[in-house]
Amino acid sequence: MAVPKRYRDSIEEASGSQLVITIDLHSPCLLIYTLDEWEVIERKLMSLPNMDPQARMVQRLLLGHASEVEMDSQGRLLLPSMLREHAKLEKNIILLGQGNKFELWSQEAWDASRPEMLDSAALGDVSNALSDLSL
Repeated sequence: MAVPKRYRDSIEEASGSQLVITIDLHSPCLLIYTLDEWEVIERKLMSLPNMDPQARMVQRLLLGHASEVEMDSQGRLLLPSMLREHAKLEKNIILLGQGNKFELWSQEAWDASRPEMLDSAALGDVSNALSDLSL
């Protein structure tokens, strides 16, 4: 896949073209972090209690699927087949900027999920943590 040009300089500046890609636990997509952002996430994951089965499962899934990739001089990334298969990535993909990370979706999965997300948001199905957010 090719990273849009408008993001390449900031990725290069933040991590020298080094990115980490892992799975999303709640949606059929991939999460892409610059190396410096991933190191923060990794530290948080490693600080979770190993004896907690839920924490261990999250560690296994996120850390176990994490793959370091390097963006080439033309902004291209080679996605590992295991990750492509997880997100069912084929020809058409959607890259969503999410602040400290990107989400990478197959066009088909995004098109299928988007109406449900819009309906849920329109019905006010948001957590208490978001209740004070004013847009």
